[in-house]
Amino acid sequence: MATETEIKLAWSGSPAGARAVLEANGYRATTPRVLEIDQLFDRDSGELQRADQVLRLRRAVTADETRAVLACVVTYKGPAERALHKSREEIEFTVSNAEALCAVLARLGYQAGFRYEKIRTEFREPNGPGVVTLDETPIGVFLELEGPAYWIDATAERLGFARAAYITASYARLYREYQNKNPDAPENMIFSA
Repeated sequence: MATETEIKLAWSGSPAGARAVLEANGYRATTPRVLEIDQLFDRDSGELQRADQVLRLRRAVTADETRAVLACVVTYKGPAERALHKSREEIEFTVSNAEALCAVLARLGYQAGFRYEKIRTEFREPNGPGVVTLDETPIGVFLELEGPAYWIDATAERLGFARAAYITASYARLYREYQNKNPDAPENMIFSA
């Protein structure tokens, strides 16, 4: 079982500007731009959310018009420890049939809930212990730093961010905050058609 340690950083400029800053600091894209379609599951009672746990199905598809499916990944995330960084147990595995998994989850009493999308590109530095993801979302551009805490802090500083800029909230929580300020926002954090 792995422990995930991460933060998000809100990027005020364009995705191209973020990419340029990452590359100028020695980070190289290790994946192409991919559209991630994330679906959260929970029981009607909200059991998982109340326990600060996550059950997610991620469909990674090409970010072009073909939308070819690249992978389907199921993730369980345990309760988070939120301090300067967010850390939590994370268990992931791939599935070959997302629809069958959704049917099994429904039979077990789990319903599809919040859905969110982002266009993600992963960046790494040679021999670095962490990953920086550039996330283009319907509510803005974010950098997500995942790795050892010392690496996160050094990377954030290297990219020009103070610790006060660290975000440990999930995209679901960030979107709820966005909806509070934008009452006409859709129910899910998705790109318009």
